[in-house]
Amino acid sequence: MSYKTILVHIDLGKHSEKRLEVAIKLASKYDAYLVGLYVFSPYIPPSYIMAHMGEEIEAAQNKIAVESMSRAEEAFHKQTSAAGLDNIEWHTAYDEPIHAMQLRAQNADLVVIGQADSSDDSGVAIDFPERLVLTAGRPVLILPNAGDFPSIGKRILVAWNASQEATRAISNATPFLRSADSVYVMAVNSKSSKNDIIKSENMVRYLERLGIRTEVKDVHGVEIDVGNALLSSASDLSADLIVMGCYGHSRLREWVLGGATRTILESMTAPVLMSH
Repeated sequence: MSYKTILVHIDLGKHSEKRLEVAIKLASKYDAYLVGLYVFSPYIPPSYIMAHMGEEIEAAQNKIAVESMSRAEEAFHKQTSAAGLDNIEWHTAYDEPIHAMQLRAQNADLVVIGQADSSDDSGVAIDFPERLVLTAGRPVLILPNAGDFPSIGKRILVAWNASQEATRAISNATPFLRSADSVYVMAVNSKSSKNDIIKSENMVRYLERLGIRTEVKDVHGVEIDVGNALLSSASDLSADLIVMGCYGHSRLREWVLGGATRTILESMTAPVLMSH
């Protein structure tokens, strides 16, 4: 398995350039096709406003959409050209961002997005990362807002909890795992999990049969929550990538995340590859 098509989310926010830089490096590393997607999400005013000003509002938004799409495309081609990347595609959509990304993700092996940032005027909803991970059907690499990422996947921390989401994430991360210098597999057991201890030995043996050398880093009796335990271990190990399953379920038309998933999405300090 390899990543042959990488989809990167482009916006006009302050983190987009760094996100594209990472996607370019990954496309070069895996000799992959890089697809950039910019989505303009129109604002739909209340019906009583549309009844009186519908045509004017539509015309104004169309003008803004054309201008912003042009700026985003120019930035995309400028960065990819400077990197000498030829295998690229550029796409725009006048749509709801999640829906547009889902459609393009169907034809990608890996999706690259950024962590949510309420202070960034990118026009992307604050719950964009979690909703995309839970519905895209593809592995999603999420980059933290803070920090630089000269390398991703040299030292990998794999979060293992014996779930189908974690199993899928490990399978989806195989290209990263095969080329890593160090891979650590970690199961976190709190004090309250005495009767249901999760161990990672079987997964470690499975990975070693794939030629992926690993180390067990299971922890037991921790008092902090799983998400913070993972972040703490990632820091101690100088991990530049966390691989984990994303747990969530739908309730009353809203997605409800598991505790560890939410903690990581809110407080990540290293890139995270998630699958659902």
